[in-house]
Amino acid sequence: MPRSDERELALRWSGRLSLTQRILAVNIFALVILAGSFFYLDSYRNRATEDRLRQIRTEAQLIAVALQATPPDARKPLLNRLGQESGTRLRVYAASGSKRMDSWAGAPATYTLRNPAMEPWDKQAARVLDALVDAVVGAERPPPLVPDPDENLANWPEARIALAHGRSTVAFREAPEGSPFLSAAAPIAGDHVLLVTSNARDIRTRVRSERLTLGFILAGTILLSVLLSLFLARTIARPLRRLARAAHRVRLGRAREVDVPLLPARRDEIGLLARALHDMTHSLRYRIDATEAFAADVTHELKNPLASLRSAVDSLDRVEDPKLRAQLLDVVRNDVVRLDRLVVDIAEVSRLDAELSRARFESVDLGHLVESLLGLWEPRAAERGVRIAFARPRVGTAVVQGEESRLARVFDNLVDNAISFSPEGGLIEIAAARIDQDVVVSIEDEGPGVPQEGREAIFNRFHSIRPEGEAFGRHSGLGLAIVKAIVEGHDGRIMVEDRHDGRTGARFVIRFPGVIA
Repeated sequence: MPRSDERELALRWSGRLSLTQRILAVNIFALVILAGSFFYLDSYRNRATEDRLRQIRTEAQLIAVALQATPPDARKPLLNRLGQESGTRLRVYAASGSKRMDSWAGAPATYTLRNPAMEPWDKQAARVLDALVDAVVGAERPPPLVPDPDENLANWPEARIALAHGRSTVAFREAPEGSPFLSAAAPIAGDHVLLVTSNARDIRTRVRSERLTLGFILAGTILLSVLLSLFLARTIARPLRRLARAAHRVRLGRAREVDVPLLPARRDEIGLLARALHDMTHSLRYRIDATEAFAADVTHELKNPLASLRSAVDSLDRVEDPKLRAQLLDVVRNDVVRLDRLVVDIAEVSRLDAELSRARFESVDLGHLVESLLGLWEPRAAERGVRIAFARPRVGTAVVQGEESRLARVFDNLVDNAISFSPEGGLIEIAAARIDQDVVVSIEDEGPGVPQEGREAIFNRFHSIRPEGEAFGRHSGLGLAIVKAIVEGHDGRIMVEDRHDGRTGARFVIRFPGVIA
C-alpha cells in the first residue's frame, strides 16, 4: 500500500478502539449533544422568571395607582378582588413598618407555601432531580424565602427600597419546596408601599413538564442509539472479525480447507471484501497446489537424466573398450545438455509470473515483430527443408499491449514446434490480422496435427508429444506451457485446432486484446 494511502487510512487517536466501540462512541456523542438541551431548559426557566418579574412589577405599579385613586373605605374590597383575580397576595405597609391592609384578610389565600418534608416521595424525587440538573448546568440558586411571622416591613427589603427611593422594585426568592417566589413593591402616596408576592409554582411545573418530555425523548434516543450501534456492530464488526479470523487461519496454514465466509447475501462493501478474500484464498491455494505439483514434476524430470548420467559415469571406470567409452561420454554430454535445458526452462517458468506482473507493457506491432523474427526462423526451417510464409498485416492494425521479448518467445516456441513436426518440404503459414477488437495470430503446419483429446494437455508442464525420430531429451516439455503462461499474462488466449483447409496439420490460434496504434 502506498504511504499516502497509509496516512489517509491511519487512525490517530481511535486506533486502539475496536470498531464496535467507535460506533458506540459516535452514537453516544450525538446523545451527549442532545443532552445539552438541558441547558436550554435553564435558559427557558430564566426567561420565564424574568417575564413574570416584569409582569408583577407592572401589576404592582398599576395597583398602587388604583389604590391612590380609590377612596380609603373602598381600598380594602378592591385589594381583595385584585388579589383573587391576579393570584397574588397584596399587602400595604406604612412607613413605620406596620401592615395596614392584606388581600388575604377576609378572602381566601391565593397560594400556599408547602412544607417539603410533608410532600409525597415523587415530589421529593423531582426536587432532587431539580437540584441535580441545576448542578449540572451550573444554575445560580436564588436566596431562600425567610418566613415573616410578624408581618413587618423590615422583612421585605424590596418594599423598604421602594418606599425609600419612591420607585418600584422586584425580588426573586426560592420557596421552601423549591418553587420561584416573586415579589414586587411600588410606593403609594402618603408614605405607604404596596407589596405584591406570588408563588410562581406554574413556572417550575412547566419546566418539569418540558424536562420530562425531553427525558422521554432522550431515553428513547439512547435506546434507539444503542440498538443501532448493536445492529451496526453485528452487520459490520462481526463479519469483519470472522473474515479476520479466517485470514489468520489461512496465514497459519494449519487447515487444508479454510472456510472463508462468502456472504452471498451482502451486496455492500463487506460482501465485496468477503468475496475478494474468498477468491484470494482459492487463488492462493491454487498457486500453492501448482507450486507443489511443479516441484514434484521438476523432481521427476530431473531424476531421469541424473540417473542416466550417474549410470554412465559409474560405467566409465569399468569399461575398457574405447568405442564403448566414447558412447558413454556421448550419453554424459547429452544428459548434461538435457539438464542444462531443463534448468534454464524451469528457471524461466518459475519467474515468469512474477516478471510479467512487474513488466511495463508497451504497444507492440505483432506484424512487425513476426517479420523481424523471420530471419531467425528461416535458416532453422531450411535445415529441415521447410518453408515459411507470412501474411503481413497492414501496418498499425495488429498492435497489442505487451512486452516484446516475451511475445517474441511465444512465436519462437510455436514456430520451432511447427518446424519440428513439419515434413520435409512442408510449409508453415503464419498470419496476423485484426478481427473486431482482437488481434489474431495463427501458425499452421503440415505435421500430423494434435489429437482432439490431447489439445488441452499439450499446454501442461512437462507434457511432451514429439515427432518420431527426434532425439530423446531435445525438448524439456515446458515450451508450450511457457507459451500459454505468456499469452495469458497478456490477457490473451491460445488454442490448437485442425487446419481449416482440410489438410493434416496443427493450427495454433492466439488472440490478444488489440489497441489502436
